[in-house]
Amino acid sequence: MNDILNEADDKMGKSVEATREEFATIRAGRATPSMFNKILVDYYGTPTPIQQLATFTSPEPRVINIAPFDISAMANIEKAIRDSDLGVNPSNDGKILRAVFPELTEERRKEYIKLAKEKAEQGRVAVRQVRQKAKQNLEKLEKDGEVGKDDVTGAEKRLDTLTKKHTDTIDELLKHKESELLEV
Repeated sequence: MNDILNEADDKMGKSVEATREEFATIRAGRATPSMFNKILVDYYGTPTPIQQLATFTSPEPRVINIAPFDISAMANIEKAIRDSDLGVNPSNDGKILRAVFPELTEERRKEYIKLAKEKAEQGRVAVRQVRQKAKQNLEKLEKDGEVGKDDVTGAEKRLDTLTKKHTDTIDELLKHKESELLEV
């Protein structure tokens, strides 16, 4: 039973971490390199994460400079950024790409908050799915006669506590992201 609960806790933690990473890709007032995490660049016919092809610096809050390791990949990096959902059109000076992010409008902030809420719900659903699977495994142990009903009931209470802890963490992350997005 402890193995089932530990595995559930581990998987729930990974769901929370995945949600945290999703939130990092949503732009608030500042431009950060983590916004580029999901972008794949066609590099010699292979979809490659942009972080493996360039370095990122942020000289100003709304500007990101992208310096490719391989200058021949610059056009593909520029195209991947332009085609992404970041809403920027990078300028190319031959050595670096400069992505200037526009000031967020009220409407755009509301869209990002809506997106953050969707991602938070996906994270909570993932945590609940882990809970459901663990609960099925506990019930199977009881049905097979390996543990008693009281043990399963106690384990289910601990499982519910774990679930609440992880969903509360996701809610806290969402609240933080919303306040970050509303900050002007």
